[in-house]
Amino acid sequence: MDKPLVSVICVCYNHVRFVTEALDSVIAQTHQPIELIVIDDGSTDGSPNEIKQWIAKHPETTVLLNDVNLGYCMTFNKAAGYAKGKYLIDLSADDRLMPDRIKIGVQVLESMPMAGVTFSDAEYISETGDRLRLHSDRFAHHTIPSGNIYKELIERFFICSPTMMFSRAVYAELGGYDELLDYEDFDFWIRSSRNFQYFYTPQVLVKKRVVSGSLSHTQFAFRSKHSVTTLRVCEKILELNQTPDEQKALQKRIRYEILLNLKLGNCKVVGQYLMLGWKNFWK
Repeated sequence: MDKPLVSVICVCYNHVRFVTEALDSVIAQTHQPIELIVIDDGSTDGSPNEIKQWIAKHPETTVLLNDVNLGYCMTFNKAAGYAKGKYLIDLSADDRLMPDRIKIGVQVLESMPMAGVTFSDAEYISETGDRLRLHSDRFAHHTIPSGNIYKELIERFFICSPTMMFSRAVYAELGGYDELLDYEDFDFWIRSSRNFQYFYTPQVLVKKRVVSGSLSHTQFAFRSKHSVTTLRVCEKILELNQTPDEQKALQKRIRYEILLNLKLGNCKVVGQYLMLGWKNFWK
C-alpha cells in the first residue's frame, strides 16, 4: 500500500540563524513522500536570502515570501492553501524534527481511524542547540491523556505545540487557523478536540528551541497581548460546551486566567473574564 503524502509547512519570521537546521530536519525524515512548503512572513533579518540559498539545492520545495508581516495564523493558512498532503505538520523555522517524527505520526494516524491529531514529548533546546530539558520533565507521560481530551484541554495546557501532526480533514473542518487571533494553538486544540481524538506518543519527536522574544516566549510576559486571544478562545469554549463537567472545566479555566492576568497587569482582560464568569456561572 502506498504511504500517504505528508505536507510540512515551515513558517519563518526572523529565523535566519535557525531556518537551515529546520529545513534540513525535514529532508532527513525516514518517511517518504514528503511535501515541504516554506513561507517567510516578511522577515527583516536576511531569512529570505538564507531560504533561497537552501532552496537552490532543493528546488522541489515550494517557497512563498510575504512582502510584509501578516502574522502566524494568516501566514500558515496561506501556505496550507498549497498543501496536498493527507497530513500536515506546522513547523516553526526555529524548531527541528527528529528523523522518525513523520514516520511515527503516520503510523499512529493511519492505525487509529478516530485519530485526528497526534502529539509527542519534546526536547527543549537553547538558541545554540544545547539541551535544556524535556517536556515530560514537567508533564509526566502518565499524566497526558489520549482520545477525547476536550475537557482536559479546557482545564490545563499539556501539549507542546510543535509536536503536533494532524490530518488535513481536521484542518479543513475548522476552516484553518483563526486569523483574528494572535496565536493559534489553544484555539486549534479546543475546536479540533470537540470532534476529533488526540493521541500521545511518549517519544521525543521534536526539538523545541527556546528563543528570547519569540511568540511563545512572550505569551506570559507582563501585559502580554496574547491574553486577549485566550479570552476569545474561552468565549468559544462556552459555545462549544455540552456537559456540566465541561462547564466546570471552563469555570476552572476562567479562575486561572483571572489570577494570571492580575499578575500580568492586564486589568481590562481581568474585567472581561469576570463579566464572562458572572454572566454565565456566578450570578
